[in-house]
Parts: sequence; structure tokens; C-alpha cells
Amino acid sequence: MSARVRLGRRHPEPPGRQGGRTGRDRSGARSSVLRLAALTGASALALSATLATPLNPTPQQAEAKEGKKVLTVAVAQSVDSLSPFLAIRLSSTGVNRLMYEYLTDYDPGDNHAIPGLATKWKPSADKLTWTYTIRSGATWSDGRRVTAKDAAWTFNKMMTDEAAATANGSFVANFREVTAPSPTELVIELKKPQATMAALDVPIVPEHVWSKVKDLGKFNNDKKFPVVGDGPYVLTDYKPDSYVRMEANKTFWRGAPRFDELVFKYYKDGDAAVAALRKGEVSFVSGLTPAQSASLGHQSDIKVNDAPGRRFYALAVNPGARTRNGTPMGDGDPSLRDPRVREALFRAVDRKTLIDKVFQGHAVEGAGYIPPRFSTYFWKPSADQARGYDPARAARLLDEAGYKKNSAGKRLGKDGEPLDYRLLCHATDPNDKAAGQYLREWWGKLGIGVTLDCLDNVSDPWLAGTYDLAFDGWSVNPDPDYVLSIHTCAALPATPKETASTDNFICDKQYDGLYARQLAEYDPARRAGLVKRMESRLYDLGYMNVMAYPNAVEAYRTDQIATIRTMPAKAGNIYGQDGYWSWWSAKPAESDGSSDGSGSTGVVIGVVAGVVVLAALGTVLALRRRATAGDRE
Repeated sequence: MSARVRLGRRHPEPPGRQGGRTGRDRSGARSSVLRLAALTGASALALSATLATPLNPTPQQAEAKEGKKVLTVAVAQSVDSLSPFLAIRLSSTGVNRLMYEYLTDYDPGDNHAIPGLATKWKPSADKLTWTYTIRSGATWSDGRRVTAKDAAWTFNKMMTDEAAATANGSFVANFREVTAPSPTELVIELKKPQATMAALDVPIVPEHVWSKVKDLGKFNNDKKFPVVGDGPYVLTDYKPDSYVRMEANKTFWRGAPRFDELVFKYYKDGDAAVAALRKGEVSFVSGLTPAQSASLGHQSDIKVNDAPGRRFYALAVNPGARTRNGTPMGDGDPSLRDPRVREALFRAVDRKTLIDKVFQGHAVEGAGYIPPRFSTYFWKPSADQARGYDPARAARLLDEAGYKKNSAGKRLGKDGEPLDYRLLCHATDPNDKAAGQYLREWWGKLGIGVTLDCLDNVSDPWLAGTYDLAFDGWSVNPDPDYVLSIHTCAALPATPKETASTDNFICDKQYDGLYARQLAEYDPARRAGLVKRMESRLYDLGYMNVMAYPNAVEAYRTDQIATIRTMPAKAGNIYGQDGYWSWWSAKPAESDGSSDGSGSTGVVIGVVAGVVVLAALGTVLALRRRATAGDRE
């Protein structure tokens, strides 16, 4: 995802999907941070004496080819796809957000809708027809004009091609017809009212490029560079699990970014990313542990940003994965379909201990599905409804459900075998591993075994339904429709082999009814009330145990980045924003202070203009270039 964590947008942001999956952060739309390395060929750059090396550990500014200024961002989440039709992870949707404009953007100050590709929009009296005025001065990076036809083609493709609807199909499910009467007029006709018409988080793509793609389900937009776009940055190179490289779009309608290049450099190990920040090999790192942030806080040329986040950190229960028509998928433990078992697991989790011991105070206790940062939609259970920490009651619930202990103290399933749940976690997320040890201890006292299944790629077993429980997380957008839609029956896959937007295979008719009502409700207060009822329903179902709302803990080098915009402006985050504001606004240190829209030349920021591989030493020196990315949690 917006930049969604599905861990989106969507994180499961590992730490999502941001609004995705970790767009997500599996984070959440699939909630989080990619650490991509900017690599260049050996012929592109000669090793400079001013680079940070084992013999010269002090990072210094180096003269770079063409004197470009490069912003390098360390990320911990790999890209699932660079196609805006398929991208789910926060890392991927974040890159797409820099490549393509949306019709509207979120104001970086307070999240209200502001003009993007559309300069204005208005509904008909019955709110079934929406007319958007498309910006006349916007151009694609290949020089072609951006028109309403591009937007109409994008939406129509999503309406008629199931593959094109993979990532963001929920936004167009209610569209009846989309037309472009003129280059600057886009008309969307709805089947019924839709409250998200000023928050359609859909990247608009160039028809003259994408209409040539034969199979959108197999096209990842990562083979031919540069990729034509109209956002603040242009994608110029990509190497899976290594880096994403982008260059400033000098014709971007808001003005060119101040950094010439942006590189998202992938680090599997968080400590390695922090070490790279200390040495000046990267400019920015997010997803810091408490120990990392504390140590960096004492370094004079590094600034730590610790702010309330837009993500939730949850435990997802496999409800019995299935397709839209009811065909079973995966191999989730059948005992988890019993609501008493789910409640027992819920009540055996001590959230306060997780906040104090795992997050060490850099988070607040979880409750409802929407983080407290979004106060309009934030919900928490009443005292009577809350499932607080109560191991004794958890044990009674398991007894009542028929899962008794044997002589060895192990709970037995209906098949007579001990209950032993597989807990899917992100190998790159230390919080998953630490929280997993506590869950193993707490559930072990109930007589339930836990096997931590920590993987670099959680997406494959997740999408196949081959897990029992999983750490989940999404970055939530100011308009929460997307993260709400991923729990509807319509989000389930059509067949076991197909990918869909479902987060956790939940399908509940009562929840679906509330979802339809909130989507059609234009009154803000009434809509918020419906969203809170949806959160209450999710809580009672017990398939999503929101344990915490983690802070956004991140850091950047002040000798490389002079200023950078947070979102929201007060106590906001830098990485994984609902827009491109941070990387677009970033001002290089020692800049001449020219206008926000100016490009920049001169000294390179940091030590990287490429990457020199010292094969004999087995060492990769990341030379400063570009940055951006994310993944499903």
C-alpha cells in the first residue's frame, strides 16, 4: 500500500504488510521494511580512497559519478512484485507509491484528502456518479501526457481482469462504469454509494505501456528499465533480495525530489543494517529494536525518531482456510475452529509483559483492529467484553471444549494426539522470535505445544493455508477500508492455486454485512460507528488477537539528511507513510537550500555511488545511491 501495509498498507507487514501484507507487514493490504542494496557493475565505479573500508572506517563524502546525491534506505522486507496490480507487501507498495500517482493523496499534516492526479472531484446528487478533473500538466517520465484515459484504463482493467484486481480489487468492486469523456475528465459510476471515493488508493498506470502486457498475473514490472511512471521517482534498476534503485523524476508535477537517486537496500539482518548506518553506508534504517535505538541515540550524527505507529501487531489464527466456494485449503489444526480454544489462547497472552519485555515500552497494548493513532476509528472492548490475561480461565475453557490433559500434562486433540501448534514467524523480525518464546511458555503451561516456524518467506505457507497460527501486522491507512476488506468472504481466493487479498481466510456473514454498510455510509460519525462494530466482531471471533501497537522506531544520519518530513507532521513516522512525502521532501545535508522542487548536484551523500564487491574479502561495500521498499508480515 496508499502505501499500505497490507505488515500496508499492508504489512503482513514483517513488521508487515503496510496497510500492508507485512502491505503486509506481514506488517497490513500484505505490515515492513526492505533492506535493499544499491549495487552497480564494477565498470561503473572505481574503488575510492575515501570509501569506508576496514582500513578507513570513518565514512567520508566521496565524489560520485555526475556528482549525484543519493539517499540509501535500509529495508528488511523483500519485494513480492513491482506491479501495482499484484504488489501486496509494504516494501512493494511503497515503491509503487513513488512510481505512480493516485487520484488523491493524504495531506502529510493531518491525513485529509488532497489533490493528486485529480485536482478536484465531486459527486452527483445521488452520490452514484463521481466526476474527477485530471491535472492537465502532468506527464509520464517518457514525455507522454497523463490523461483521464490512463485512469479509466487502469480501473476498467481491474474491473474486467481478475489478475489486475489481485492487490486492490476491493476499491472497484462497486464500480458500474468508468469513462474518460475528455483528457481531463474522469467519470466513475457506482452501483451504490461508496464512502472511499476520495481515498481510492490505486496507482494509475500509463495505458500506452500496460495495454501491451499480455498476462498481468505473470508480469512483475521488473525486467525493462527505466519503468515509465509519473510519481516523484522513476524505477531504474532492481535485483531481488538486494536492492531497488530509483532516480528523481525531474518533471514530477509537485517538483523534483532534492535527492537525485533513492536506493532501497535489503538487509536480512537488522544488526547489519544498523552497522551500515553507523558507517555511513546507508542513510536511514527503520524497525529498530529497543537496544538498537538506545545505542544509536548516543551518536551525534544520527537522529532517532520514535513515534506512535500506524501498524498493529497481532496473532492470526487459521480459521480453516478455504476458497470462495468453500473448497478446503491448507492443513490448519481443526481444534482452532472451536471458539473456546481461540478464547483460551487469547486469555493466555499477557500483553503487558510483551509491551514491557519484548517492545520495552516502544508500543502500547493492543485491543481493537485500528491503531489509536487513527482516533476516529479506534475501538477497544468494554470491561465485560475484554479477554484479559487469565490463565486459569483459559484452562477451564479448554477442559470444557473437551481438550483434556493426559498423565504427562499434554492437552489431547480429538484424535488423541497432543495439541502442538505451528506458529509462523518472520525470520528477520526479532519481535516475532521474542514474543514466540513467551507464547511457547504461556501455552506450554496450558499443556499446548508450540513449534516456532521462522522463515525468510512467510508468504508461501500463509497463502497456502499451511500454518496454525502466525504473527500478523498491517499498516493502516487514514481510511481503513482496505484493511477491513481483507477479512471479507469476497477476499478469499477463487481456487486453491490462486492468490487473493484475504489476510487470514476469515469469512463471516455478520462482518460482511457491516462492511457493506460502512462502505455505503457517507456520514463520518455513522460510518465510524459501523467500523467499530466490525472491530468488535473481529475481536469476538477470536481469529485476530491484536497484541500491540508498535511505535515507528527509525533513525537517519543527519550528516546525509538535513531534514525529512514525518507523517503526520506531529509525532509521525518516516518509513511506510501514506504517501511519498518523506522521500520526496528529504533535503540533503549541505544542500544549498533551494526550493522544494529543485533537483540537486554536487557532492554525493554518504559513501555510495555504487557498490564495489571485494570478492577476496567476501565484503560488499554499499556505495550510496537510491532507496525504497517493504513486505508482507
